[in-house]
Amino acid sequence: MQNRLDDLRGPAKAKRHNARTIAALTGNPGCSRRAVLDAAGVDKLKLADRLGFPGSFGQSRFALSRGNAFEAMLKADDCELLRSVLGASASLAYQDLGADSLGDRHAETERVLAHAHAALIDHPLLTLEVAGQTVYLEPDLVAYAHRGRLQVVEIKSFAIVDDQADSAKVSAAAVQAAVYVLALRDLLRRLGKDPDLVSHDVVLVCPENFSLNPKAVVLDVRKQMSTLRRQLSRLASVSSLIEALPPGVSFDVTLEPLHLVEALGHVEARYAPECLSACELSVYCRHEASGGTAVLGRTVREALGGIESVEEVLALAEGRQEPTEEQAESAALLRAALRLRAEALAGLSTADL
Repeated sequence: MQNRLDDLRGPAKAKRHNARTIAALTGNPGCSRRAVLDAAGVDKLKLADRLGFPGSFGQSRFALSRGNAFEAMLKADDCELLRSVLGASASLAYQDLGADSLGDRHAETERVLAHAHAALIDHPLLTLEVAGQTVYLEPDLVAYAHRGRLQVVEIKSFAIVDDQADSAKVSAAAVQAAVYVLALRDLLRRLGKDPDLVSHDVVLVCPENFSLNPKAVVLDVRKQMSTLRRQLSRLASVSSLIEALPPGVSFDVTLEPLHLVEALGHVEARYAPECLSACELSVYCRHEASGGTAVLGRTVREALGGIESVEEVLALAEGRQEPTEEQAESAALLRAALRLRAEALAGLSTADL
């Protein structure tokens, strides 16, 4: 299977996952195309560029600078400010593992967690197996919390204003933190310890209101962890999808765009507008799905009950096409919606007169 994955990717090195890319797997669990490309380690950003549909991803330089400044402020003087936010005792040790190489940092992280020498562990290095690859992950912080349990601390630069924050950003932070919880539990399991010593409650620390004063909130990430487990197991079992591909199919980013378009056509995509913020190939998939109900969002697509194209929707609404038995309910709703729209427009026209 690994040889087949290498063939699909071509001569390029496999694109390594990180916490953000693993978290993004939850955004569209039904997309076979992403499952195959991620399992093969294809660089989707380079693939999108080669196809002529580049996407725009990552934080702005302003957001990165603000985030770095906020984190540095919290961790200054052995995390004095962060301790106060977390309610951590000043007598408990702080240990920064960031100066070591990757291998040394991972070994030191295991040693520290095995013996529980520190209350606040900065720059720990964890690992997680993703589709046969060992992925290195770096949480913002691991803290020894109340009752001897470990908690992941995630530091973000978006603001909590009047106890409210952007729901999409909070959701993304929760999924990313859930990745770290899974990795920590795997590490404790390998160390012969109880993985439940890692709490499913993570601490999110953000600026409060319009200042850099920190505010900590606790998020329960059990739902996100369950979704991640399903997605990771799906990536590990994409063999049926790969075996169904014709011989010679390749996503080698050095191939001509026409060959790549043909190759992608063999793997079903499940485009939704939310993909634009989570997948590097989303602009191409949106173009490919043009004219389909998928571009209108999952809610519309699911409400239409399997009607795939906008043209078919209009034909059913206008009575130009007889619905199948499966389409009958959706067709009735579409005809009613069209009638109500016509009545509303007629009412507006009468009011203008």
